[in-house]
Amino acid sequence: MGGKRKRSRLWMILGILLGAGILIFGGLVGYVVIRENGVEKEASALPADYDAIVVLGAQVLSSGEPNTQLQWRLDAALEAWERKPVPVVVCGAQGKDEPMPEAEAMRNYLVDQGIQENMIYMDPDSFNTNQNLKNAAEILKKLPEIRKVVIVTSDYHVPRAMALAEDQGYQAAGLGAPCKPEYWLKNHAREALAWVKYWLVKHLHISL
Repeated sequence: MGGKRKRSRLWMILGILLGAGILIFGGLVGYVVIRENGVEKEASALPADYDAIVVLGAQVLSSGEPNTQLQWRLDAALEAWERKPVPVVVCGAQGKDEPMPEAEAMRNYLVDQGIQENMIYMDPDSFNTNQNLKNAAEILKKLPEIRKVVIVTSDYHVPRAMALAEDQGYQAAGLGAPCKPEYWLKNHAREALAWVKYWLVKHLHISL
């Protein structure tokens, strides 16, 4: 009887821990959604005092074209550029399943859409959001009179990108592009975990 009681108590504790974990994770996803609701999603709603645009990368197809999510980010950046033609920094390295660096594919797309090639600056070396923003900052330092930038990425991703941008000393606004509905849960779950990593690195100085 004692062994059964111990096993029962163990299962109860495990159930409580699992339930608590689900509640905490659900709260984190809710946090992502709440932050996302405050993101500007139209270039016309941006303040007009930006001097550059930074576009964060996403997957490039085997054809060399941006996938849908990346295309939407680039289209949002194009709207911001058409409102105010300023230098554009495109960020993203080459993944194992990509035929070229994301930054190169992004530049090609924007040139095809009418942005002059000499107004586009590439960061082909960054593999994550933090690296995107660090490398973009180094590029922007070499350009004259860059005071405020618009950071363009997917809507759920904008708040964390802005937090990282502030850590880099940016004066920035954010512009969010949509994401495909079928990837909503996956994207928001990953973003919730990314926020946990961000807090651990920033506040506890844990190297992850």
